[in-house]
Order: sequence, then structure tokens, then C-alpha cells
Amino acid sequence: MAIASKGQRLIAIAVALGGVAATLGYFSLTALSARAAIHQSSQFRDVVVCANDMSYGVKLEASMVRLARYPRESVPFGAYSSIDSVVGQTTKVFMGAREPVTALKLSSRGGGLSMLVRNNTRAASIEVNQVSGVSGFVLPGDRVDVLITVDPGHNAQDAVTRTILQNIEVLAAGQKTQQGETKPLTVQSVTLLVDPHGAEILAHAQHEGEIHLVLRNPGDQGQSEVTAFSTREMLGGREPRSAPRLANPRPTPTPVAVAAPRAAQDRHVRIIRSADVVETPAVVDSTNR
Repeated sequence: MAIASKGQRLIAIAVALGGVAATLGYFSLTALSARAAIHQSSQFRDVVVCANDMSYGVKLEASMVRLARYPRESVPFGAYSSIDSVVGQTTKVFMGAREPVTALKLSSRGGGLSMLVRNNTRAASIEVNQVSGVSGFVLPGDRVDVLITVDPGHNAQDAVTRTILQNIEVLAAGQKTQQGETKPLTVQSVTLLVDPHGAEILAHAQHEGEIHLVLRNPGDQGQSEVTAFSTREMLGGREPRSAPRLANPRPTPTPVAVAAPRAAQDRHVRIIRSADVVETPAVVDSTNR
């Protein structure tokens, strides 16, 4: 009985020691985990990001942004860590969903696109289509030349194309104001940064003719001497041999014979049919000799 009792005491002591060891191990692991969590948390920071895509000129509300965790070394310059710090400010550029909101992209004064217009410059928008807008590859930040084709007399022979502005910065394409991926955009307008005189030139050009944009290499900042080009010059300075045929032509007029002056030594008859002119030797009338 004494031996059994002694064995039970030893077992109880072992169980108690095991429980103490387990308790100490639990608290030690918990403390280590807490220290690791604190250390890991110190390596991250809250950053305010956009909840959805936003255009420029939008006054921010709390529902438009949210917080995201960023590694401390990856936090963008000028980023915000509190939602309240951005509420009420206005976006100056287009921002995509989950994009960090930084001080450079916001304005407490509002104004949207106007914040991108530098002193002594103006933002002027022109209408473009898939062709005149370089197939949608004119993006914010690009530089372009502006050409206009004018037909002053409403005659195909008198049409002239001329370069009116060179090396002009693109502020926006449609509603996009920030350079992103180089994918084509389907837009109806392009906003250019010009001086006041350039704004007048653009306004008048839109009134008088058809505008085309020509995309430039960003490293090419020079001004080129470019002369105007006309339809007559394209055709080599000669009139076309015949007028183009219409889909539903009018009745052919009766040929008119016009006699050459009698004083001319070589008399001919000029026959005009539509736009074709044919000259044939005139029949000599013996009675008029």
C-alpha cells in the first residue's frame, strides 16, 4: 500500500509539473506572438486609397476612399493615413480604384483641370474623331502638332492644309487627365495647353475648317518650317482631265459647237460635252472665202 501511495504521489507531481510547463510555454508563445505582431505592425502603415475610379474635379467624401495596409518602405510620398484628412478636398487628376491618394493629386481650393493650367497658358478643347485623333493614341502628356484643312471657295481645287500650332502639350483626352497605359482611347475631344493667342487660333480653326492632330516624339521639341499644301499642288498644278462621275448623273447637255475666230488661220470647232473639251478641224465653207 505504501508503494502504491508513493507511486500515485509521483504521478501527481509529474502531472502538476507538466501543467506548469505547459502554462509557462503557452504564455511564452503568446508573448512571442504579441511581440512579433507588434514588430510586423510597425513595418506597415495605413494609406488612404480610392474605393473606385474617379475623374478630376471630384470633391471627396468618406465613402469614396478606404484604408489599405502598405509596407512602410513602399508608402508613396505625400500619402494620407486618415480618411478625415482627405474628405472635402478635390481631385486634380484621374485616379483608378485602389490607387493611393496623395497630396499632389488633391487641391483644397478645388478647380479640377484648372489646377493643371500653368500661369499665362490656357486649356482649349477641340473635337476629334478616330482619324483626326490619331486613332485614339493621343494621351495626356503627349505633344502634338495641329493641322487645319480649309476649303475657302467650297471648291475641291482650292482646299489648303496648313500647320497652325506645333509642339502643343495634351492636358486631357476625353475625361482622362493622367498618363497611364498606352492603350488607345475612344474620345470625342482633346484638351490642349496653349497660350492665349494659340487659344484664338484653335477657336478660329474649328470654325473655318477640319482639324487634325499629328503625334510628336516627346524628345522632339523643335519648330519646323512647314509650308501650306493645296489640292492644286497635289495634282501637279494642272486641272483634272475630267470631272468625277456622279452616282446619279444629270442628263447630258446637248453639245454646243463654238466656231473659232474667222481671223485665225487654222479654224477649229470646240465641242463642250459635260466637262470634256474636244477640238476638231472646222469644215471650210467655200461660200465664205
